Amino acid sequence: MDLIEKAAQKMKKKGESSLVERAADKLAESAPPKAPGRPEQPAAQVGGADPSNAPRRDSGRRSRRVEIDLQSLKERNFITPDSEPTTMAEEFRIVKRSLLLDAFAKGDHAIRNGNLILVTSTQPGEGKTFCAINLALSIASERDVTVLLVDADTAKPDVLPTLRIEGSYKGLVDVVATEDLDLGDCLLRTNVDNLVILPAGRQHNLTTELLASEHAGMVIEDIAKRYPDRVVIFDSPPVLASSVASVLALHVGQIMFVVEAERTREPQVKEALSLVSSCEHISLLLNKSRFSAGDKKFGTYYGYGA
Repeated sequence: MDLIEKAAQKMKKKGESSLVERAADKLAESAPPKAPGRPEQPAAQVGGADPSNAPRRDSGRRSRRVEIDLQSLKERNFITPDSEPTTMAEEFRIVKRSLLLDAFAKGDHAIRNGNLILVTSTQPGEGKTFCAINLALSIASERDVTVLLVDADTAKPDVLPTLRIEGSYKGLVDVVATEDLDLGDCLLRTNVDNLVILPAGRQHNLTTELLASEHAGMVIEDIAKRYPDRVVIFDSPPVLASSVASVLALHVGQIMFVVEAERTREPQVKEALSLVSSCEHISLLLNKSRFSAGDKKFGTYYGYGA
């Protein structure tokens, strides 16, 4: 018997507790009382319930972080987190509110994949990427919503160049073409709260066939249901310039169709709309309009705007 054991026995005979026992008693006295009616969790489950039932989130260890040049965006009339309440910022607030109401509608008003929004146009140059990015930035300012901006214009991807993000990244095409590539490995976190980007990815001569595949449908369905608080915006190619838009229209719940004022012709709009008619919820957005219904505009109330 060593000296420590002899000392412990001697203290027990005298009715004294050991230092370890006294320390344990002190910790027990200082511990906060347990909430009534709440059973104690086993040590293996402390910190949460069954992980299989927990909502899935993007892994920060896998997704990369990129910096958006917000000052450059502001100089080019894009919406930024510190934007003044200008005419355009206010107009996109009105546009997004209708889309968000449909995205998260419940019950009889619920729309299948309503949180997936396709932004497209009739032909190139009508401002669809400009509108898609501004819509994403405006929605990202919401408190309870996150945004995934997908560059689905795989032939001429313009989201990253417009945001002045340099580099080559895997993206949508890679996820669809490679079944063992996880979506989280291709996501780009940004310096804008609540905004994540999925680049277009590598060039592929069978992009339409890939997006029409069963695996692509599974990927898009997973994107729609994985994050219940997320809106996914697809910047799609123009309808009359690429068949990709009509394929994506099969999966999304809403379409924001950009029409350029004084340029896009009615027959073109009708033809394009017929090609994406598989989506029942289509909203038209008039872009580059110089018409004003009155002398006052959004933003002038706050001292901004012309």
